[in-house]
Amino acid sequence: MTIDLDDAIAAETKLSHVDGDNGELIILGENLKDIVKLEFEEVLSKLFKNLFHINYTHDEIKVLLAKARKEVFSLYEPNDVFLSEMPIVDAVRTLISKIKDGNDIETAIKLIAAIGVFTAALISKRNHRKLLVPDLNINHATDILRIAGLDYSEIHSTALNTYLVTIIDHGLNASTFTSRVVASTHAGLTSSVIAALSALKGPLHGGAPGPVLDMIDQISSQENALPWLETTLKKGERLMGFGHRIYKVRDPRADALKEALLSLNDSFVVDKNKLNLAYFIEITALDVLKRTKPNRPLHTNVEFYTALLLDSLGFNRADFTAIFAAGRVAGWLAHAREQIMYGRLIRPQSKYIGNLPNNNTMT
Repeated sequence: MTIDLDDAIAAETKLSHVDGDNGELIILGENLKDIVKLEFEEVLSKLFKNLFHINYTHDEIKVLLAKARKEVFSLYEPNDVFLSEMPIVDAVRTLISKIKDGNDIETAIKLIAAIGVFTAALISKRNHRKLLVPDLNINHATDILRIAGLDYSEIHSTALNTYLVTIIDHGLNASTFTSRVVASTHAGLTSSVIAALSALKGPLHGGAPGPVLDMIDQISSQENALPWLETTLKKGERLMGFGHRIYKVRDPRADALKEALLSLNDSFVVDKNKLNLAYFIEITALDVLKRTKPNRPLHTNVEFYTALLLDSLGFNRADFTAIFAAGRVAGWLAHAREQIMYGRLIRPQSKYIGNLPNNNTMT
């Protein structure tokens, strides 16, 4: 028995459109290749336009987000042993629950700040680095790297900014749908984000980028690539970083992140041997997939280059889901507000296929 909602229309939105046949992602009426050129804060101002009772400019959003980073930072307790023993994404979810539920833009900005700040602070704590207070004079991507204790020079912050923008919204995926369901009850934006983050951490949704690096590590050399890939497919297993539920052609986000990754080529943090191996694995995998699954289009997806980019920026693979959430939270919030403003309580029907009492039959 297979149950899904693939062909069901559950919402109308002006936020994003995923064209799987043509490999296009449209955000706010613009193609992804144009959106990724913008600063994260500028995309926020566009994303939230007309969704709250006040519209802020790019510069105003930048100031509000910086102030919010400093405010939520006070909610983090570095000596909390309970938090330090949890996976980062679970610790972030726990910390977010400290933020009062609300449906205004101030709550939304605070939640965006919170995921970035909490993730970065937890990374810093785990690596025994000095905990830095948020800086009001830099942008969100730069401050995430800075607080985490990573290289936050312009080339690195630009690459992370590209990542945050690239994954900011992507249609009605599982976590975004979850945010809309909770928002439809008018529970509040904090509740919507907590629910969405809980959906994201599931390995079928947000947990795949890490295993891309596991795959590369296991292959270990160009000579091993072809036999490893062929053996894995013969076992009926997936190749991490390839194929997508919606895209029938190459995922446009993969190209955006590959370009960001290439910009880091001269950076000392980049492991060029690993990247050269990854590029070889990608070419080989696409050829093997084309030969072995000719009737099923499987192409490079966002997870492949997400793993390589975040790894090159210095994040551990265990951090990836939380860093993804730092960008996607803006999309969750925009969808939540859209649902509150224009939608109803989401209450789909189910079809009962169980037994009936007293041998009655369904009519």
